[in-house]
Amino acid sequence: MLGQLAAFLQELAVLAAAGYWGFSLPAGLAVRLIAMLAAPALLAFGWGMLAAPRARVVLPGWARTGFVTAWFAAGAVALAAAGASWLAVALAVAFVVSKFLLGMWPASGPPAFRQDPPPETR
Repeated sequence: MLGQLAAFLQELAVLAAAGYWGFSLPAGLAVRLIAMLAAPALLAFGWGMLAAPRARVVLPGWARTGFVTAWFAAGAVALAAAGASWLAVALAVAFVVSKFLLGMWPASGPPAFRQDPPPETR
């Protein structure tokens, strides 16, 4: 339960990071507002389609691990690009530490973060 809450808060942090990056662009206010809304929307769409518990596309093992890792890395890169280097490092460290603490990355390597695919519905 606590692990799921931490994961959810990290997901929200990635979306906030993308919005922060969009608003920090050196452009006019209209462009910055559009980027502030569009960047998190694109990330949320990707998460919903490929990584959410009820995702439409169930990625196999390493593909899911790679997508989730790249998705969280996008949040850290967005913060770094916006000039918030310490926040970028904190987000990346929180992601890695939480995965190890939740036992999702055993010594043998990441097994797709151990989330079972949704059950088949008829």
